[in-house]
Amino acid sequence: MTGSLSVSLPNLAPSGFGPQPIISDKIESAIKSLSTKKRPGPDEFTAEFYQMYKRRTNTNPPETVPKNSAGEQPQPASFVPSETLMSPGHAGQFFQPASNSDYYSQSPYIDKLGIHFDHIWQKTWTVLNPMKPADGSIVNETDLTGPILFCIALGATLLLAGKVQFGYVYGMSAIGCLVIHALLNLMSSSGVSYGCVASVLGYCLLPMVILSGCAMFFSLQGTFGTVSSLVIIGWCSLSASKIFIAALHMEGQQLLVAYPCALLYGLFALLTIF
Repeated sequence: MTGSLSVSLPNLAPSGFGPQPIISDKIESAIKSLSTKKRPGPDEFTAEFYQMYKRRTNTNPPETVPKNSAGEQPQPASFVPSETLMSPGHAGQFFQPASNSDYYSQSPYIDKLGIHFDHIWQKTWTVLNPMKPADGSIVNETDLTGPILFCIALGATLLLAGKVQFGYVYGMSAIGCLVIHALLNLMSSSGVSYGCVASVLGYCLLPMVILSGCAMFFSLQGTFGTVSSLVIIGWCSLSASKIFIAALHMEGQQLLVAYPCALLYGLFALLTIF
């Protein structure tokens, strides 16, 4: 037996369904009705954030938001398009500042602390090669990263040699820098800061660290130790006076600058030997 069954389906697209204009008052009331500690979206911002930073414009009637000239409905003034809030490397994260990655990539933390490894290497190589002409511009940089490391290395090598001399190392370094700073300001017309003097004298302490490293393996109380100490003292004082002369334009006065430097490094040599 054949027959037909006819079913009348309801109209699923009445006037009340489908795309509707955005009503700003409803959005505002929905935000107000949320609990302050509730997180309505995937961006982990609480409703208190939206209630605090929402914006309401009165340029359009509250009932509807008209379409623009292209026939598209503009977004409510309370919200910003997500593409302007998301950076390319943080897809799916709302309210992510787009400039953070660029800021930290251009200004890394290590530079913000004043640590420049290329400058440290340049000063270290200038000290290790006494015959190399010094760049006068490096004395104007108050770089204390290398000097602090070399002072710690000197105290550590002395400790491994059985001598606890950390206090003497730091004390003589501070007093010696004060004396050399006063002498250089009296001898030169341009003048130099205390930090720059401490930086240069600290870097030139590197050969003394090498000498104290040798003291861990054999005794320096003998002819060999005396000769080695004199060579290291001359090395340190020559490197320091070379940098000071180039920076302060004190041509012909290197021996006058090298003499007090040699006295300072001689004290460190005495700590190393005895």
